[in-house]
Amino acid sequence: MSDDVRRLLDRADGHRAAGRGADAGPLYAEATDLALAAGDLPAAIRAVLALARGQRFDVQPGLIPARLHDVYVRATEPADRARLAAALARVWAYASRPHRAAPFATTALELARAEGDPVLLADCLDATLTAHWGPDDLDRRRGWAQELDDVVAHLRDPQARLQAYLWALTVAWELLDLPRIHRHLRALEELGAADAEARFFAAPRRLAADLLLGRLDTAPLLREIAEEAAGQAFVADVEGIGHLMTAYPAMLRGDRATCAAEAAVYQEWATTEGAPTVLAEAGLLWAAAGRTDRAAAVAGQFGGDTLAGLPADGDWLLTVQCVLEAALAGGVREVVAAAVELLTPYENRAVINAGAVMFHGTTDDTLSRGNALLGNATAAARQRERALATYRRIGAVWWRERLEAAAPGGDAGRMRLRRAEGGLWSVGPDAAPVTVPGMRGLEYLHCLLSRPDTEIPALDLAGPQTVRQGGLGPDADARALAEYRRRLATAPPAERAAIEAHLRSVTGLGGRARESGSSAERARVAVRKAIVAALGRVAEAQPELGRHLYERVSTGATCRYRPDPANPITWLL
Repeated sequence: MSDDVRRLLDRADGHRAAGRGADAGPLYAEATDLALAAGDLPAAIRAVLALARGQRFDVQPGLIPARLHDVYVRATEPADRARLAAALARVWAYASRPHRAAPFATTALELARAEGDPVLLADCLDATLTAHWGPDDLDRRRGWAQELDDVVAHLRDPQARLQAYLWALTVAWELLDLPRIHRHLRALEELGAADAEARFFAAPRRLAADLLLGRLDTAPLLREIAEEAAGQAFVADVEGIGHLMTAYPAMLRGDRATCAAEAAVYQEWATTEGAPTVLAEAGLLWAAAGRTDRAAAVAGQFGGDTLAGLPADGDWLLTVQCVLEAALAGGVREVVAAAVELLTPYENRAVINAGAVMFHGTTDDTLSRGNALLGNATAAARQRERALATYRRIGAVWWRERLEAAAPGGDAGRMRLRRAEGGLWSVGPDAAPVTVPGMRGLEYLHCLLSRPDTEIPALDLAGPQTVRQGGLGPDADARALAEYRRRLATAPPAERAAIEAHLRSVTGLGGRARESGSSAERARVAVRKAIVAALGRVAEAQPELGRHLYERVSTGATCRYRPDPANPITWLL
């Protein structure tokens, strides 16, 4: 090994040991290139494998797979080729390219089994599991995870044991097998007592188990443990895990301000990196923050063919689940329909963040609410009852209470528009309403919704504050109006436009002279302006509800709310 390569590797190892992975990566890349140029294959293998460990989840890998492949095609020893193929499989899987990952995983596993080295086999089984993390591979994952657990049973190697415990825990979560979840989580924590990397991975997974059971008090301590461990070990995704450990406890606490702040971070990062899973989670967090307009905007980005074109990787279920949550909150019906169609083949499945770092409920939960919105009552009822039974079995307190709060007919069937404390109003789906400032127009809408299909005079809506008085005289008498209309026939274009504008200002329905000073006319104008302003505020907070009210509320001398028989709503007033 040349002195230059050795110095680069020593510096990179020092950064990695201190938890500065961003500083280590470029040095490993430079060392790989120098070693290849010098024909030093062992040094290139060491450098590029260390480089690959820095690949972050759901981030484009840049030149990492190219450098790995350059070394892979030069390697001749089966063990080296197995390690390099395993690294290629993981890098492509982390970059959401499972179709590229799978062939390398197959090669790695074949070579490792032929070599008979249990540590190598453990690494290649980990890569195989990572490359086959999609929703259709659960049965194969169960077999490989069990094989990995058997392989490491008599090994001391901490990395191999960490891989086995993480996969055993992940599969246990996918099956919602609580005894196995707690057993494997305990094994992971015991490994973490002597290994900082394992301690880091254990902290968010302990948080997921605590949140499942409604324990919110452990989040600050577990975040501290994760931060302390990250300072002692090289962990590529430390920043993302930190945000996750902040955002999801806030969601369960109902802390809308923190959810909004985290949603903005998630969305910015997703836009920068082009990460659909993170964008979908941003939509979920916007919904939890009560910002259904932002949730709808995120859901809208998955319209068209975008949702159907997502790769079937480890976060596929999570992405579609979060998009469906955002679309339900924002009332984006076409995205709800697309997500329901995609999720239906995966009924009764647990949804977890990749690596089992967070539980996201069951597909039956979101499918029941989506089908209710789409009018599929039979499917919605069946899925709802099964989801509730699952939540009761595993003690998923927050998820059960949320689903129980939603009407069996779906969130869209029960809408709030009622006064709340502090002069505010509660508006939107009963299970996820938002609060908006009080407005006179909301009072008028409340009255109209309480008396559907009834013509209510604007003067009655305006109430006693409007002085009931007669008009101050017609703006134009019949003879003057007739003269104006006669002149329209012969007037030049410029004069004709002026006459038409004047006639519009002084006449009302049927061409009759308008009495602009009357209480009825002043009430008509005031009520219309107030209702339009209130509809704008509702649409900003709840776009789908705003569209419904824009279409179904009419204003004028009399006002009316016309229910939509195709989409009946139970108003909670």
